[in-house]
Amino acid sequence: MTRRVTVEGVGGYLPARILTNKEMETIVDTTDEWIQERSGIEQRHIAAEGELTSDLGVEAAKNALEHAGIQPEEIDLIIVATTTPDLTFPSTAAIIQHKLGIKGGAAFDIQAVCTGFVYAISTAEKFLASGQFSKALVIGAETFSRILDWEDRSTCVLFGDGAGAMILSAEEANAPGSRGIMSSYLRCDGALTDLLYVDGGVSKTQTTGHVKMQGNKVFREAVAKISSAMEEAAKIADIDPKTIDWFVPHQANIRILKGVAKKLSLRPDQVVATIAKHGNTSAASIPLAFNVAVKDGRIKKGDLVMLEAMGGGLTWGAALLEY
Repeated sequence: MTRRVTVEGVGGYLPARILTNKEMETIVDTTDEWIQERSGIEQRHIAAEGELTSDLGVEAAKNALEHAGIQPEEIDLIIVATTTPDLTFPSTAAIIQHKLGIKGGAAFDIQAVCTGFVYAISTAEKFLASGQFSKALVIGAETFSRILDWEDRSTCVLFGDGAGAMILSAEEANAPGSRGIMSSYLRCDGALTDLLYVDGGVSKTQTTGHVKMQGNKVFREAVAKISSAMEEAAKIADIDPKTIDWFVPHQANIRILKGVAKKLSLRPDQVVATIAKHGNTSAASIPLAFNVAVKDGRIKKGDLVMLEAMGGGLTWGAALLEY
């Protein structure tokens, strides 16, 4: 029996602490004008001392569960996309499972940096479509502020903390209603690891390390790879990209968002952009933006939505869904 996977609920959470560009001027050699011109960012949220990635993920999950109208015990699969886990192990997904009081099912993390959420929903969709699980909680959660070099103005001004979540459910394909997740397209080119990485790790340095990025080279790779992924996801679903209602991208850089939209002939008002207020929250950025657009009424049931991201690896990908 063919099963389709639909989005039942969405949620988001941002830490209370807001760090504005003006305040950034007191921390590092930069200006509000420079940051906005280069990235489109006005502010970002920073996790409080003692506030962990799992804490952010739990709050986003609770928000999504409430929106879906389901109880935590109905969830039998949890996938967390994160580059900033609470611990080396166990997984942040396992920690979130316990904090939500969920006793059964499976829980694990996915690490694809900024592309993590696209990888995660694609993975969840396959598990649900196969019939192995029935309801999945997919979370993108990051405390990226913990791996920033606050003296490196090229990176520390770009990132923020936050979490977003989706509740996915499987149903018979001939049931009425939404078509759900229609396709996904995932890629990686490990030859480009030096463009965006963290210079620490358990095996190599026994340290956490800090984010290192060759911004200009990442930018040059982004538009072509992201556009190609979106075109491939649309092709797999047999959909004309011009019929897409909404484009919910990873919130990396406003110039990238505009460049991709232009390449695919999408109108600016079709792009859900939250980068100005959230900054780059890595794996959390897509579900956070999706949550904002659903809750403010832009994205409605039946709308065709394209998700995309590119991150360290380099990884990139896209997913197409009917909400």
